[in-house]
Amino acid sequence: MNSFASAQTLSALPFPHRVDDLYSRVFDAILEQRINAASRFTEESLTQMFSARRSEIRGVLTRLSHERIVVLRANHRPRVAALDSEQTRQMLHARRLTEITLVRLACQQPRPQDLGPLRALIDGERQCTARGPAIRLSGEFHLQLAQMAGNAPLAHFLGSLVPLTSLAIAQFDRGLEGYCVWQVHQGILNALERRDVVTAETLLSRHLDHLEMELLNREPTISQSRVAG
Repeated sequence: MNSFASAQTLSALPFPHRVDDLYSRVFDAILEQRINAASRFTEESLTQMFSARRSEIRGVLTRLSHERIVVLRANHRPRVAALDSEQTRQMLHARRLTEITLVRLACQQPRPQDLGPLRALIDGERQCTARGPAIRLSGEFHLQLAQMAGNAPLAHFLGSLVPLTSLAIAQFDRGLEGYCVWQVHQGILNALERRDVVTAETLLSRHLDHLEMELLNREPTISQSRVAG
């Protein structure tokens, strides 16, 4: 997947889609470590990098700040957050407690109109080879699954944890493999279709076990910035 688009392409998109597309492209750049915790970037440098308006970049940075991906402070450059091991441990623990409940609820009454978007995300993951987009699409699968559960507060809470999980994966050793391959998602989807709570919960729990084992036993890797500051 190409995280970049021309200014002409962006200007042709309706405004909401344009902002969502810009958010995805900036987040992909963070997940690909083209923008990282060592980067010295500004709103202006990002407008040039992404051929966007400054107001649009400011909106994207504000959204990423709310997700705790980017740190915004008055009179300071924006910076990408750097998660330590304790923050990662707490985040994964909270995610396990939340998502296990959500997958149980999602298995109760799966609707065909809910399963379609999950299939589309799995197909996107299968075709995607770029690291950043693959990590983000994986997170979107879990968020879409949470929407199926019919519990808005829990889904909203998980929505605050999944982007942080993606950031933790991106900031740790690039040798991390199988963190959430599309085959795991396919297995969860198959279990949802059968209303097989035990299998869906088991697959999700194994996936979270794998994340904990990998992320809590590796040192973060922060590469040099590719964004002019």
